[in-house]
Amino acid sequence: MLKTVAAVVIDQFAPFEFGVLCEVFGIDRTEEGVPPIEFRVCAERPGEPVRMSVGASLIPECGLDGVADADLVAVAAATIRDEYPEAVLETLRAAARNGATILSVCSGAFILGAAGLLDGRHCTTHWRHGDELFDRFPTILLDPDVLYVDDGNIITSAGTAAGIDACLHLVRRELGSAAANTIARRMVVPPQRDGGQRQYVELPIPECASDSLSPLLSWLVDHLKTEHTVGDLARRANMSERTFARRFVAETGTTPNKWLTMQRVLHARRLLEDTNLSVDEVAEECGFGSAALLRHHFNKIVGVAPKDYRRTFGGAVRELATDSGMA
Repeated sequence: MLKTVAAVVIDQFAPFEFGVLCEVFGIDRTEEGVPPIEFRVCAERPGEPVRMSVGASLIPECGLDGVADADLVAVAAATIRDEYPEAVLETLRAAARNGATILSVCSGAFILGAAGLLDGRHCTTHWRHGDELFDRFPTILLDPDVLYVDDGNIITSAGTAAGIDACLHLVRRELGSAAANTIARRMVVPPQRDGGQRQYVELPIPECASDSLSPLLSWLVDHLKTEHTVGDLARRANMSERTFARRFVAETGTTPNKWLTMQRVLHARRLLEDTNLSVDEVAEECGFGSAALLRHHFNKIVGVAPKDYRRTFGGAVRELATDSGMA
């Protein structure tokens, strides 16, 4: 369960990546049904200014002792350097030993690497820094071309917007799809990007704004139950199939079929959490057509069977059973 988050900042930290942590974990959204999260900003010397990388400073209220009992310890990007504060590194090591989840955004992975937390672990960072990260820490299992990597208690992400994806993924993992979707809506960002999508895609500036596939993607999310072919979607976008397929990969970092499958699995997660529909009914609502196909893709993406997932996260179903005397 995600109850306490400690964001650790060091000298020359990046304000955007730090802001992502504040926006996802630091704002009280209990009135909208998101469970309460205690958010702490921690530094080596509390009450003293810590410089950002843009000519401004922040005064953290908590020292490193605020990390000790945190469920999640989050490290924002900071200017890459040869050495990092030993007190911060030891704090991160102790948090990992105590069972906390450790999250880094962008170049924050270098801090985790310096603490020895990435040795033999799957991880990523911003595509510009991947070679340097591997040169410094050659025992890591680097995937330089993904948005984020969830390796259990260690989650690393690429730069800027990928940090949002990693944080929302963590919220979904720990608090469920409803909480993640609520936060995403408030941030006006899509909650659907998969960690395995490519970090860097070549997207030429279109000749006119109508070339964007955003309206089509929004329409697809509302029509997942319907069967879609690439040809049908290309015609809806007024493009040839070849142009449509190329632009789809450019805008989303993945293929139409993979993107649709991911949206359908995400929708299935929400239905398994919030409804009492049977697995067969969930499969039909999500556009999979059969429970067998749903189980195949759900297992592949989420890692567990739909029934096992509902047993863990199906809060709405448990409440329904209790209220009706079925428990």
